[in-house]
Amino acid sequence: MRNGGLSIKTIVAIGIGSAVFAILAKFAAIPTGIPNTTVQTAYAFLALMAVVFGPIAGALIGFIGHVLNDALSYGSVWWSWVLVSLIVGFGIGLISNKINIEAGTFGTKQIIQFNITQAITQSVGWFLIAPTLDIWIYAEPANKVYLQGIVAGVSNILTVGIIGTILLITYAKTRSQTGSLTKE
Repeated sequence: MRNGGLSIKTIVAIGIGSAVFAILAKFAAIPTGIPNTTVQTAYAFLALMAVVFGPIAGALIGFIGHVLNDALSYGSVWWSWVLVSLIVGFGIGLISNKINIEAGTFGTKQIIQFNITQAITQSVGWFLIAPTLDIWIYAEPANKVYLQGIVAGVSNILTVGIIGTILLITYAKTRSQTGSLTKE
């Protein structure tokens, strides 16, 4: 039941996750006052999906979801930021094996590991990669795109740190903890 290394469950999660990411990015975003920069709840959802389904699913959900949102919202795709969404999904997904959310535990140690990973991944993506690519690809002014990157990065780190952590704690509570079942 595997297709190229991805289970059917993961492929379905990528499809549904991409659609949910796009919907959240379009309809559950809060304006920041900086042009084309919003507080995005979609990244908290992306973090949940990346931790549950791993780095490849996280990367594809971030990529496809961002492409869908850009195409629907703006009529064109801003590839520098789409690439960062792919990187963020992949980077956060790398922690999935260390956290093992399916075991039903997401305590202090896992919360700290998750938040260090997401903060580093998003800092590199939003503070460095996105603005630099904006300059290289689109000849955007540096002061504009680095400000956008800083605002997007800080807001995404906080959103994932708060909402993403709550989503993961809640998800972990739905899983049976390893060794919690006993025979009577």
